[in-house]
Amino acid sequence: MRAAVIVFPGSNCDRDMAVALKATGADVSMVWHKDAALPDGVDLVAIPGGFSFGDYLRCGAIAARSPICKAVVDHAGRGGYVLGVCNGFQVLTETGLLPGALMRNAGLKFICKTVMLKVETSDCAFTEGYNAGDTPRFPVAHHDGNYTVDDATLNVLRAEDRIAFTYCDNPNGSVADIAGILSQNRRVLGMMPHPERAVDAGHGGTDGQALFRGLLGQLAQA
Repeated sequence: MRAAVIVFPGSNCDRDMAVALKATGADVSMVWHKDAALPDGVDLVAIPGGFSFGDYLRCGAIAARSPICKAVVDHAGRGGYVLGVCNGFQVLTETGLLPGALMRNAGLKFICKTVMLKVETSDCAFTEGYNAGDTPRFPVAHHDGNYTVDDATLNVLRAEDRIAFTYCDNPNGSVADIAGILSQNRRVLGMMPHPERAVDAGHGGTDGQALFRGLLGQLAQA
């Protein structure tokens, strides 16, 4: 499987994402935000965490207008897989690939700790390595992780089983405890917690491995 990790000025989890993907067997390319095209044959695009463009204007808003993001949107439009983590989730909402917005944490403080999540659905490539109801533990590190969406869209997300993860103990005020959501075709996942920081025993836990193994396994069968 071929994966592309997008790098913006201010990205700081791009290497972590690449290491996690390579450890699962992916062929990974690092792609600079000024590039206008993705490498040929890419199956997965990963948009990592960090502080793209210093989080100026709105988190992810400037990054979403980088040349590479048009290629990412086109990739998703062709049915390609996209994973956005933390700042990557913010970028995905700013491109319109996912609904809603990531606002300031309810406590107006940066949060950096490991949290327990609940897997709400295993019916997608990203979560098929888990069972619905599992409670993996992933780190979070964000100031603007408060997922906000109107009631009508929340009802759609629930009705279409597109809430991938929720927080067991909501750290940031997200609507309905949401930690991660899926696109309508279930091939785009945005999430605030960092699975790539939970793939090695040295991280203090390996609960993120199942996400990458399940995703790559699904793509290998495609």
